[in-house]
Amino acid sequence: MPDNGPVLSHSSSDAPARELAVLGSTGSIGTQALDVVRRNPGRFRVAGLAAGGGRVDLLAEQALEFRPDIVAVARASAAQDLQLAFYAEAKRRGYASGDYPIPKIVAGPDAVTEVAAWPCDVVLNGVTGALGLASTLAALDAGRTLALANKESLIVGGPLVKERARPGQIVPVDSEHSALAQCLRGGRAEEVRRLVLTASGGPFRGRGRAELAAVTPEQALNHPTWDMGPVVTINSATLVNKGLEVIEAHLLFDVPMDRIEVMVHPQSVIHSMVEFTDGSTLAQASPPDMRLPIALGIDWPDRVPDAAPGIDWSTAHTWELFPLDDEAFPAVALARRAGELGGTFPAVYNAANEECVDAFRAARLPFLGIVDTVARVVDEHEEHAPGPAGRPTLDDVLAADGWARTRTRELTAAGQATATD
Repeated sequence: MPDNGPVLSHSSSDAPARELAVLGSTGSIGTQALDVVRRNPGRFRVAGLAAGGGRVDLLAEQALEFRPDIVAVARASAAQDLQLAFYAEAKRRGYASGDYPIPKIVAGPDAVTEVAAWPCDVVLNGVTGALGLASTLAALDAGRTLALANKESLIVGGPLVKERARPGQIVPVDSEHSALAQCLRGGRAEEVRRLVLTASGGPFRGRGRAELAAVTPEQALNHPTWDMGPVVTINSATLVNKGLEVIEAHLLFDVPMDRIEVMVHPQSVIHSMVEFTDGSTLAQASPPDMRLPIALGIDWPDRVPDAAPGIDWSTAHTWELFPLDDEAFPAVALARRAGELGGTFPAVYNAANEECVDAFRAARLPFLGIVDTVARVVDEHEEHAPGPAGRPTLDDVLAADGWARTRTRELTAAGQATATD
């Protein structure tokens, strides 16, 4: 976990290139990370790439550009497609046969985990959803610095992840948690009064609950600020994403849940704040560009010069902060409850939400039904969870995740998971 005390940056100008494995390389986080690498060729070297297998043409293009040692696809059936795409891309670039290095290609359910443990300095986990847990554990067990964009693996794994991580081994990549890590350099852990996460409010900021009843997937995917994948974008629209981030902040920085606040900030320039015991508050501000927290995450504690454009201080700015409307957007309050219950409850919250997002995108569930259904599944888990939450084993977490997914599919398939007024 990032140290809450001040960290003095050291110059890396004379250091060898930092070896990097990028998991989820064809997604939003992965492509932006590779853009940072592309613009800093002497600072980083890509040792491994991994993706789900849905965009093999792009993965082949990345492999030929960055020349990693290993490339992985999670979908076994995509291995042959990747090889064909690799040769097609090589031909397009004008390479003669044998005129370019061929990386090791691995495929299947354990392929991404193999890249996570591959010899390198930093593993950037940009995999979406709970599927990233195995890779997070593999990277930690292999002793790699983990630049964590896959918040779900920390939330689902909870104590399991924390127990495996040595101090400073996990560096957050989410813009909010990167902001908190930067602000926490300004004081000692015992001087922290509260953490304040900011939320853009998503595309439906200012709407009441009744106005959200007819929201379509197309509308939910139209985020006003950030360019993200579909699951994260819908999570931002429901504010489930912010609920997950509250749990993540609690786990990363060991700050109690009741000392983590959320404020709506439509401009998305203030990424988060830390209030200290003397009444002062430090805020991290920058234009909404994920390349900045990604660059800091993969080169922590150093800053990568010109990772992203800064704020234009020659023009006027208005930055607004509003309290969160818990009635219209109950996802954050529900996440607090799951986080306070601990144990397998965060895993149930996350798994139920992932299934609900799928159902919403497939028009089997209304927008308001997403969080309503997650709440129902969490309630049922509380009724049937055996005894105190305690410290779950990996088997406990996986079992709770599986149960929540099955139960959510039952509710959404049966049409029982409708929004309530």
